[in-house]
Amino acid sequence: MVLLTLATLEDALRAGWAADTCSPDDFARAGWDAGNPAWGHCDITALIVHDVFGGELIVGDVTAASGAPQGFHWWNRLDSGIEIDLTREQFRSAEVISGARPVQRPAGPLKRRNDEYRLLRRRVAERLGQPLPGRDADQLPE
Repeated sequence: MVLLTLATLEDALRAGWAADTCSPDDFARAGWDAGNPAWGHCDITALIVHDVFGGELIVGDVTAASGAPQGFHWWNRLDSGIEIDLTREQFRSAEVISGARPVQRPAGPLKRRNDEYRLLRRRVAERLGQPLPGRDADQLPE
């Protein structure tokens, strides 16, 4: 069994990010490429970190340098107060993240991005060679 640390989880998440787990909105806006693998993965990455380490889910508003709204960005705040943002590097064009606020985790299967969440979670578990603690994506209703 692999010792599950933030570093081992981060490595497995990064190995699992791909076009088929990228947010459809972000994919439509700018595609996905291995040169910026975090692009479009903040929400499901934050959910998997939450599955494993608990804490709070944090959401902020993303604004382009031009001032145009660009959607939302998700990350985690652990119970210790430390904030973990494994996908921050996806922003490369002077985007600004503001209005950070904790949000409740959706109950049950996700209404949006459930397939991508399940796929990424499965890839992470396979990479680690063990099931992840927290939710069992394979037992969530379709």
